[in-house]
Amino acid sequence: MERQTSEEVKKNILRVKSSIQVGRLLALQGHAFRGHDESIESTNRGNFIEHLQFLADNNEEIDSVVLDNAPPNAKYISPEIQKQILHVLAEKIRTHIFEEVGDSKFSIIVDEASDESNHEQMAIVLRFVDAKGLIQERFFFFGGKERFFDIVHVEDTTSKTLYSAIRSALSFYKFPIQNLRGQGYDGLVACMVSGMDCRHYF
Repeated sequence: MERQTSEEVKKNILRVKSSIQVGRLLALQGHAFRGHDESIESTNRGNFIEHLQFLADNNEEIDSVVLDNAPPNAKYISPEIQKQILHVLAEKIRTHIFEEVGDSKFSIIVDEASDESNHEQMAIVLRFVDAKGLIQERFFFFGGKERFFDIVHVEDTTSKTLYSAIRSALSFYKFPIQNLRGQGYDGLVACMVSGMDCRHYF
């Protein structure tokens, strides 16, 4: 196997950095990454590729190494790469949230829905008061104190299943359940469908 030259390594680093910048921007804006038709003939190849193309159109150095100018085996734009970028960003966000919340009391907001493939999923959002005593409401992690925390896939949306998923998620990310001070649910989540109030579990 031939060793990569330092020039090839620099090009690969620039490709990866460019993909990460695009992924970070899309994640911060809450935009979808993928398009319905990402083929070269498509007039709209999805946000990820279109933003990367925009970046390339405005930077000659990036343009010289990404998309059509990248080797077929090192484009760093595949759905798997996009998922890996999101995974790394999510881990950094969760670590930041954990450090920011610390030993503070917190509340959760929970919503459940089915995704496109009809799998039940549950979104968990943490709210807490920051060190300055302020509560700001912004979805995701940039600048606000209401932070997008996790999406959990669940088998069904009964109160017991949701309770178990909430408790598991909080435990996995080391948020002490005894610091939980409030819960909010959108509409009549399954807690009420089964005739049980989730508050009784906590």
